Amino acid sequence: MNLGSYLTRSSSFWPDREALVCGGRRWTYRELEARTNRLASALLARGIRPGQAVATFAGNCAELVETEMALCKGGFLRVPINTRLAAGEVGHVLAEASVRVLFADTANAEAAREIVDGAGLACEVVDYDGDYADLLAAGAEDPVAVEVAEGDPAVLNFTSGSTGSLKAAVQTTGNRLANMRKRLMTPERRPEEAERYLAAGPITHATGMGLLAAFARGTSVVVQPRWDAGEFLRLVEAERITSTFLVPMMLNLVLSHPDLSTADLSSMTCLRVGGAPVSPQRLREAVAAFGPVVMQGYGQVETTSGVTVLTAEDVARGIAEDPELLSSCGRPVYDTEVRVVDDGGDPVPAGELGEVVVRGPDCVREYWGEPELSAQTFRDGWVHTGDIGYLRADGYLFIVDRKKDMIISGGFNVYCSEVEAALYEHPAVSEACVVGVPDETWGEAVKAVVVTREAVSEAGLIEFCATKLARHKLPKTVDFAAGLPVNRNGKIDRRAVRDRYWTSSDRKVH
Repeated sequence: MNLGSYLTRSSSFWPDREALVCGGRRWTYRELEARTNRLASALLARGIRPGQAVATFAGNCAELVETEMALCKGGFLRVPINTRLAAGEVGHVLAEASVRVLFADTANAEAAREIVDGAGLACEVVDYDGDYADLLAAGAEDPVAVEVAEGDPAVLNFTSGSTGSLKAAVQTTGNRLANMRKRLMTPERRPEEAERYLAAGPITHATGMGLLAAFARGTSVVVQPRWDAGEFLRLVEAERITSTFLVPMMLNLVLSHPDLSTADLSSMTCLRVGGAPVSPQRLREAVAAFGPVVMQGYGQVETTSGVTVLTAEDVARGIAEDPELLSSCGRPVYDTEVRVVDDGGDPVPAGELGEVVVRGPDCVREYWGEPELSAQTFRDGWVHTGDIGYLRADGYLFIVDRKKDMIISGGFNVYCSEVEAALYEHPAVSEACVVGVPDETWGEAVKAVVVTREAVSEAGLIEFCATKLARHKLPKTVDFAAGLPVNRNGKIDRRAVRDRYWTSSDRKVH
């Protein structure tokens, strides 16, 4: 099997339909098929073998979409790298995955070469605005579809790790196939001939997860090169966008933008919100702005795609008659199973709190090179999410807290221990505790509470962390304390530190 064959099939059905739009440039399905075949065949001709790792390190652009589809066709292991990562983190990803080729845009190409050269890696850097055109010219337009097995790794999704280093969920070809199947079958989807999907957030993150399904059903994909709420509204109107995905932070910025009241949003049939919990009030405001087309979902990197969905009909019912429903993340999607279990792994009765565990064909089975961590998270066929919640008697899932010491800020995962490790490298820091605190824009913001042995400013600590961490992991604020609370084992009591900032909230996640 080959996931890229779905694009090839769509190009035969709708060769002249618009497939991809970005920055004023437009590609038909025929053109996108030809360019992705050229790229896949050129990589194979260079000696990159199926199963070997090829990475992308770029902001949103059409070339990033082309690369993703070409890597599917060639059977390569795709490694998307978030451009927010610090240089050391990027080097770690390249080394861990043994990346052979790294595609980068102009904004990141020089940094990419410095990282590769500095680490002495055997990795070729291809600049999208430079030698990418030569690479395409060296390929052939004949269809490429390298045969791969469902159990073969397809994508390494590196995300923050509780140990302070990045970990990679191994998404197989079968996981990605299940992701596509689920997106085509979920109850909120109503495929239309004129469907147009706006990729507004980072394609390397959750926004890009729907591209394969979009191309499989002949959707026109419009790429927004960089996030801006005003540009988002302009594109929805100008391109007659029918569906998109936003994390709550992006939704907050759209709802507060002055152009919202005058923008023509009538083309929208599905606004999916996810990546972090959404407040009931935001859902009400979104429906008032976009109409009854707003839904939200819950999922993780480890589940490849959405686990549950609160459909547009659910949201409308929550507004009209069941306000509790607006705090739910919905019911299981398609062939996904969800349980809430106690510490022994046994299901708890409806309404009782426990850890959310998930099972399904799109669920990951391991972390790359992390057998101990894999054994903790993936047990007996279930993904242990680390989220605390409960199931209502009618099957709706509610997330109320996290078992893991993790923050979700702007849709990105940040492990508290990562930030603490960076703070402890500063000579002035004696003790540090990092927690997530409510934030109107970002959902949660990274807060550091520190005890110091000598004078240091808040700005000084944040600047120091910036040399160690990606931008989205930096503390937004730092509080200084004379001491930190400890539990009966003498360890810093993170929950006690965190709870003081959540006294006015009915749930411990935003």
